[in-house]
Amino acid sequence: MRALFSHLTILTAAVTLIAATPAPMASPLTLREGSRLWFEGTSTVRSWNCSADRIDATLMPVDDGVIAAVLDGRKVAGQVQVDFPVSKLECKNGTMNEHMWKALKAKEHATIRFTMENYQVERGTTVSGSLQGTLQLAGQTLPVVVPVQFAAAADGAMRVTGKVPVKMTDWGIKPPTLMLGTMKVGPVVTVHFDLLLQKGSATALD
Repeated sequence: MRALFSHLTILTAAVTLIAATPAPMASPLTLREGSRLWFEGTSTVRSWNCSADRIDATLMPVDDGVIAAVLDGRKVAGQVQVDFPVSKLECKNGTMNEHMWKALKAKEHATIRFTMENYQVERGTTVSGSLQGTLQLAGQTLPVVVPVQFAAAADGAMRVTGKVPVKMTDWGIKPPTLMLGTMKVGPVVTVHFDLLLQKGSATALD
């Protein structure tokens, strides 16, 4: 009886130790050099575009095989958040920069943020899907669905591309006007992204 009790005690202690040991964390995914995010819009005078010169990304999968899984059309759980400072939007025109920062309320709301809540992926002739989440813009947070394409890139990385139209007035943003009101920016801006994801420590892309 004492021997049986001893064995049960050892077994219980071992199970408790295993349960208390945290599961190993998967490596985060980071943005590789060459990743891009930019905006394209229209106006009464000409089309225009602005690029995000800084992107901060937090991509935490629960499985180290997330890139291989997604490229195979299989869904793996994880968390994704992408931030970019409004002040780092560059329109290649000082006047346009100032008007865009003002329209986006950069002083009160310095960061544009996309937070993924779910995603879908399927494999056909290409690997495609959608990201479902929220877009925080100018102090307003609204749900968005972003169509995406996934593809293999060099050295085991994954390329994620897509675009989504954003109607500024939905977020309470008044489209900028320039040149004493003779140039009026259209209310719909298309957000484009071309991101290269790789395994590695968390980083910010400048």
